Amino acid sequence: MKRDLRRRSANHVLLKWGVIGVFLTSAYAVLAAPPTSKRQEALFHLLKHDCGSCHGMTLRGGLGPPLTAAALERRSSPALEATILFGRPGTPMPPWKGMLSGAEVEWVVRRLKSGDAP
Repeated sequence: MKRDLRRRSANHVLLKWGVIGVFLTSAYAVLAAPPTSKRQEALFHLLKHDCGSCHGMTLRGGLGPPLTAAALERRSSPALEATILFGRPGTPMPPWKGMLSGAEVEWVVRRLKSGDAP
C-alpha cells in the first residue's frame, strides 16, 4: 500500500513538472518558427517509422496506444506534448526532448490531433 502511494506520488510529481515544462516549452514554441517543409518531411518520417514501431505503422496501436485523431480527441495538447518531450516513466515511451524542439512537438501534436499524420 505504501509503495503504491509512493509510486503514485512520484508519478504525480513527474507529471506536474512535465506540465510545467510543456508550458515553458509552449511559450518558447510561440516565439519559434514552425518547422520548415524539409523538417516537416523528416517529422512525418519519424512519426511513421519511429513512433510507428510501437504505436503501429498506421498509428492505430500496437505496443503503445493508438495515435489516431479519434483516440487523442479527449487528450489535451499540453499533456500530449509533455508525453512526447518527457516520455512516460515505467513504460517503453522514451523522452524525445533532446531530439525535438518545442515547436516541432507542437507541430506533431497538431498533425496527430487533426488526423493529418502518415
